Amino acid sequence: MPMNPKLTDWRGRVVWLVGASTGIGRSVASSLHARGATVIVSARQVAALQAFEAAHPGAQGLVLDVTDRAATQAAADQVVQQHGGLDLVLFCAGTYTPMSARQLNLDVALRHEAVNVGGAWHVLGAVMPTLLAQAAQGRGGHLSLVASVAGYRALPNALAYGPTKAALIHMAESLHLELSPLGLGISVINPGFVDTPLTAQNGFRMPALITPEEAASEMLKGWARGDFEVHFPRRFTLLLKALRMFPQALYESLVRRATGH
Repeated sequence: MPMNPKLTDWRGRVVWLVGASTGIGRSVASSLHARGATVIVSARQVAALQAFEAAHPGAQGLVLDVTDRAATQAAADQVVQQHGGLDLVLFCAGTYTPMSARQLNLDVALRHEAVNVGGAWHVLGAVMPTLLAQAAQGRGGHLSLVASVAGYRALPNALAYGPTKAALIHMAESLHLELSPLGLGISVINPGFVDTPLTAQNGFRMPALITPEEAASEMLKGWARGDFEVHFPRRFTLLLKALRMFPQALYESLVRRATGH
């Protein structure tokens, strides 16, 4: 049984993708635009947004730094006023800097918290009144958070990154528990390794690496099925989910062997 209302027909749907200048977010935005959605993309990089608009006629770029609470609220208000509501909000803003415990940098760690978790709270606070009002009127809506398999268990050099993605998984679970009875869709996206500018920083072999376009395809399939958790590539992510049950010593041994770390 689907855990969310299925999203299959995107024609005319208003979708706001926050953090969509590159990588997974941009590929999803491009895919939804091709399927007839009204696409609004937000990010800090003006040039990237302008390039997206030029390549996708009718799409709208809206400059936003998600660490700015007031700016996030203003952006959400603008989208709703211009387009009359929100059918999908995808939070895919994020930062990632490889960091190990032996090279602890508190400023880097707190930046991860501000963007990856604080940004999600800012977006959630900005769109929740609209989503709740739509649910009361029978329109509904869908909120999706991009987390990571790094939120399942520890991965190499993810000391700053992993805990923020674990927080997003927990946030999505709590939201679904309380909001799905109202007819709102809540999903969490847990990618494995995707070839993006962020993962290009990794100095280890990334198992089951896929392209952003492949990631976008899997996300659309998951929304169409009504999934709560969308994870890919499935063989790799299912393995990591299973490894959550392993003793820590065995888990660490397997991770070191798989990544060469």
